[in-house]
Amino acid sequence: MRVGIGILGGGTVGGTLARKLLEDREVIAAKSGIDLELVRVAVRDLSLPRVFPASYATDRPEDVVADPSVDLVVEVMGGLEPALGLVLAALDLGKPVVTANKEMVAAEGPTLFTRAASKGVSLLFEAAVGGGIPLIRPLSESLSGERIRRVLGIVNGTTNFILTAMESEGWSYEAAVAEAQRLGYAEADPTADVSGADAGAKAAILAGLAFGVWVGPDRVFVEGIEGLDAADLVYARQLGYRVKLLAVAEDTGDGVVARVHPAFVPLDHPLSGVRGAANAVFIEGPDIGELLFMGPGAGGGPTATAVLGDVIEAARELLAAAQVAPRIRFGPGTVLDFADVETKWYLRLEVVDAPGVLAQIAGVFGEHRVSIMSVWQEGRGDAATLLLVTHDAPESNHRAATDALRHLDVVRQVAATVRVVTDEP
Repeated sequence: MRVGIGILGGGTVGGTLARKLLEDREVIAAKSGIDLELVRVAVRDLSLPRVFPASYATDRPEDVVADPSVDLVVEVMGGLEPALGLVLAALDLGKPVVTANKEMVAAEGPTLFTRAASKGVSLLFEAAVGGGIPLIRPLSESLSGERIRRVLGIVNGTTNFILTAMESEGWSYEAAVAEAQRLGYAEADPTADVSGADAGAKAAILAGLAFGVWVGPDRVFVEGIEGLDAADLVYARQLGYRVKLLAVAEDTGDGVVARVHPAFVPLDHPLSGVRGAANAVFIEGPDIGELLFMGPGAGGGPTATAVLGDVIEAARELLAAAQVAPRIRFGPGTVLDFADVETKWYLRLEVVDAPGVLAQIAGVFGEHRVSIMSVWQEGRGDAATLLLVTHDAPESNHRAATDALRHLDVVRQVAATVRVVTDEP
């Protein structure tokens, strides 16, 4: 039973997938009962060396989609266009699509799912969020009957590597980024990773799958790690935390909210121990309790393996010649603004070391209905560093209090603000 495969994108993931299809064809057939035949691979530049024979390459991606010998299309180009147009064209031809494109799925998910359903074919994207971690299928199928409360994810390996290096090696942010680039974890321009944009797209997808309410990327609050100082990672450890860039999706009872930002994670939380470039997603629910999915979140091998799993499943459905029922459905629901959600904050303030300073700062928090949980002070002559951790209060109250602190004469600098993970959503 043959299924012809066309790949859009011959880079790290697409090239690795093409090589696996060629080298492991007999093994895949023996295990799955399906003969997956690589037909064509669309690349941007035909002159570049590839890990698969050049005879498979073409610089005309539209020809891959239209080729009658291509039964199933894999999209690993990334970005919105031309990927979106090519995927929609493949679906219109009745060809299943497997993609690892989180930006496209996050931005155009409802359009893509509706189009696939109308044609009765699969649209699978296991590799779009956790790379090699099996995550999409458990969320959309295995846990579809569970009322998930919260999803916490380390879904960007580059930023996790940077934060790990800053903490364990004492490096500055700039030095850690440079090392991530040297090792190939970060691109020459790491903006999409360090700004939180990459994790933001993944947070939107996770929220939609977990709660059945579509959350577009424009409704995800995003804050990156660029403003973090190595000193705050040291203070975090002293206070019993470790800093991670988290994607958080939660059902507050009043609605769904999704966000990405650095966070103080308690040292005894499973996500605290996720080191280096690894990814992990932590899921909480009333019946399942707590689940942790962890593994390599990026790289050609792990991501191509996840893509290949989707290819085999889509090929099985294609050979069954049956109308494919939509796996993912979205219903009505409320998407909340992050400013309305209760959060807990850590703040590092550089202040004048004089009597009455703490009282003035406490007064500002009181005016904005934010309660202080703990205070730690380190004096340095005429100046001092204050570390504060607050109790839960509306995010908007924290922001207003912090803005007011910047106008106090005794506060020389609001040096850092980081949200703190609480035990309950």
